[in-house]
Amino acid sequence: MSADSWKVVGLCDKASAKAALTAQEGLAEWPDTWVVSGMEIAEDRPDEWSLEVYLDRKPGAADLALIARLFGSGAPELKTERLPETDWVVESQKGVEPIRAGRFHIRTPDHPADGGMIDLVIPASQAFGTGQHETTAGCLAMLDLMRREGVRVRDLADIGTGTGLLAMAALRLWPDARATASDIDPVCAGVVADNLAANGMAQGPGRGALLMTIADGMDDPLIAARGPFDLIIANILAAPLVELAPDFGAATRLGGHLLLAGLLTRQEEMVRRAAYAAGFRLARRMVNGDWSILWLRRRRFR
Repeated sequence: MSADSWKVVGLCDKASAKAALTAQEGLAEWPDTWVVSGMEIAEDRPDEWSLEVYLDRKPGAADLALIARLFGSGAPELKTERLPETDWVVESQKGVEPIRAGRFHIRTPDHPADGGMIDLVIPASQAFGTGQHETTAGCLAMLDLMRREGVRVRDLADIGTGTGLLAMAALRLWPDARATASDIDPVCAGVVADNLAANGMAQGPGRGALLMTIADGMDDPLIAARGPFDLIIANILAAPLVELAPDFGAATRLGGHLLLAGLLTRQEEMVRRAAYAAGFRLARRMVNGDWSILWLRRRRFR
């Protein structure tokens, strides 16, 4: 709850909004308390989008300049609006539709459960934005495909886990697996713990449970001790996927699997080259919107 909540709105085209959402993920100085979302203005105007940033204070000139950086040199006019006293983070995500992908139904608490699917709840304050929605849905569908095609997972890792959603989804598919999740942001440890509890899932080192660590990429003694893995999931960004490819190769069992997302289709070639050099070969690929989702398999020979 914030007594001084504000919204900054920029009207732009779809491509600019998606590029801005992607750019925000790469801004180290972006405050953790700011929430950004993008959406169509109307169904009959699919190329007209609104990018909205929710802040816990009145935006000053420096704040507006930081938001304008999301658009590069083509920033639209930014309008500010003071919001009534409310839970501004939750309000910013109201109306976010559930993700349905494969057998998964991922929802915020204001949506009802679907008893016929694997149902997971993520609080509105952590709900998926436009680009995250597409990559998350793609990862969920690919995980479901892996399970349907008979992939067996005893040990899995979710690198850059954020909310822990993909690690939890994998545990629902392989309930006897031992799961490890990591993120560079210390805030994620509490977020993941809360989400595990909200979904009735266990936290800890044993099978059927998720153990969380704070780490920069794969550089962590816990990750090293719990590997090698049958499955590594990394829904991050293209540049770190390329940088981490050798580490993924070293930490994946021969014949094991690597699920990569967070890369735009135009970035796929460089990510695949790095993965190939690390000993992986493509098993399946999926395109969801502007995003590629890659399922790769570690060669059984060195």
